[in-house]
Amino acid sequence: MGPAPTLVVALVAALALSPGWLSRTDAPFVPSDSREQTVVWAVGDGADGGRNARRVARLIRSSRPDRLLYLGDVYERGTATEFTNNFDSIYGRLAKRTAPTPGNHEWPLHASGYDRYWERKRGRRTPPYYSFEGGGWQILSLNSESDHGAGSKQVAWLRSKVRDGGTCRLAFWHRPRYSAGDVHGDQRDTRPLWDALGGHAAIVLAGHEHDMQRFRPRDGITELVSGAGGHGLFSVHARRDLAFANATRFGALRLALSPGLARFRFVAVGGRTLDAGKVRCRESRVAGPPERVR
Repeated sequence: MGPAPTLVVALVAALALSPGWLSRTDAPFVPSDSREQTVVWAVGDGADGGRNARRVARLIRSSRPDRLLYLGDVYERGTATEFTNNFDSIYGRLAKRTAPTPGNHEWPLHASGYDRYWERKRGRRTPPYYSFEGGGWQILSLNSESDHGAGSKQVAWLRSKVRDGGTCRLAFWHRPRYSAGDVHGDQRDTRPLWDALGGHAAIVLAGHEHDMQRFRPRDGITELVSGAGGHGLFSVHARRDLAFANATRFGALRLALSPGLARFRFVAVGGRTLDAGKVRCRESRVAGPPERVR
């Protein structure tokens, strides 16, 4: 005679709460953080294994962040060897707390470099884009290097993730929609990602330009560019929508996320704050669906 139905239900519930119950394909790529405040650092364009990149990595590691958002570019081509020598050598101790997005340098070889590295670190397939939560915010890792046109699967997925209302969302990808950088400038092809977030998110982060930039809010979104990760610096030019820029110091962006509020600081190597502020958001009354890895 088998176990009583109530006992079976209890056993299934207990297993569902145990860490080993979720399969590799069902578990979220990056786990959510349910604490009232989550400290996040964000930086890109620094995984070259060089001295300046190591200094930025030490700055971030010394603060013991809850999450690192790596905004892309492992130099020069994101090969498996370069992920080991240039990324893991400086950010490896933070890898389990890192949420990545691919850059233009590593995307052409992503199957053998980016995907393989993160699958090894996470123990599950690397999705091209995904979401998780932290400090009362939904955090969306988007992909400016794969298909992101208005009719793409990625944009359809993004719209499905933001339809529950509220603006307490932070999205990040590699190439910025807006940039005052003299090397790359505005990346107009990322407009569909930006448009899908308009009225549904409060912050967008990007790298690609090797400097730090903060733009005045547009469509309810504050864009922050954090690409001074160590692989050289690019100059910027003045423009009316640019609120802050620094192209002379290596450093990273620190954000403290809490329900309804994000406090940010651009911090240079050595610990000096170059720019700081806060972004408020409108909380959603409807909880979003659990993340499903694609």
